[in-house]
Amino acid sequence: MKTFAAAAAAASLALASAAASAAPVAYRSIAVDGVKIAYREAGDASKPTVLLLHGVPSSSRMYDGLLRKLGDRYHLVAPDYPGFGNSDAPAPANFAYTFDNLASTMHKFTDAVGVRSYVLLMQDYGAPVGMRMALKRPQAVQALVFQNGNVYEDGLGAMWARRKPFWQDRAAHEKDVIAVHQSVAATRARHIGSDPDVEAYDPDLWMDEYAYLNRPGQARTQAELIFDYQHNLAAYAEWQAWLKQRQLPTLVVWGKHDLAFTVPGAHAFKRDNPAAQVHVLDGGHFVMDTKLEEVAAITGAFLGTLSSGAGASAGAAPAGR
Repeated sequence: MKTFAAAAAAASLALASAAASAAPVAYRSIAVDGVKIAYREAGDASKPTVLLLHGVPSSSRMYDGLLRKLGDRYHLVAPDYPGFGNSDAPAPANFAYTFDNLASTMHKFTDAVGVRSYVLLMQDYGAPVGMRMALKRPQAVQALVFQNGNVYEDGLGAMWARRKPFWQDRAAHEKDVIAVHQSVAATRARHIGSDPDVEAYDPDLWMDEYAYLNRPGQARTQAELIFDYQHNLAAYAEWQAWLKQRQLPTLVVWGKHDLAFTVPGAHAFKRDNPAAQVHVLDGGHFVMDTKLEEVAAITGAFLGTLSSGAGASAGAAPAGR
């Protein structure tokens, strides 16, 4: 039997090794049209850049572990949208909480921090924000990574049928929709989904989000974006056509226990880009909750093929500032 002293020595070595390999993360902010945008940054800005766009009701915090694992090789920038995380949350009367405007703000953010080209890494809300950015500035996007970021009707789970009445009659359904959206139960369910391994999930994952969701003014902000989400579904055909036309190097990493965006949505990417790499993991909607090591390894390997030139689209410049 291993003694406590031996176990402590082994743990000390493991911690030293992890500390040596983990990239430091800086927590910064910058003003965009008078709105403070908080962001996390890791890695040398002279290296290829990855722009990481988060989901709901998360923030750049969801990428903290990935930044530490990949920041020794790449430059990673992960902003919080207005109304999310540590960014300012202006009232809807002063800021339009639409996906069009989030994408416009993120473009202005990349301009402000000097990032001109990048790999887009998108989760959940990050996909409709990122696809709008890609269509607006296709020359800036070198490759695409989707982590449970849906752009196909194939991937829409049963919950989306319950959103349609809200989209058809906002006044009649908004109170109930937001009450559910802001509840502890729904916030927890977004993470766990159908995963039977409930004990693998740290409750802080959803309790922190629950606290952010219930800050003053958040009900209205979230309602604006949930109502606007219908325009994402309407844009799917245009985004799919763009993916088919561009044929950019594409990685799809999907947690199979996601109830919002189901596995058929992951495989659908190969319909428009047969060369897309698709990995379905034994995780939930936020697959890095429990599979960070796998996601980091898969994503790092994909980015490595871009850095070496393998799989890069014709005429694409290296990602970076």
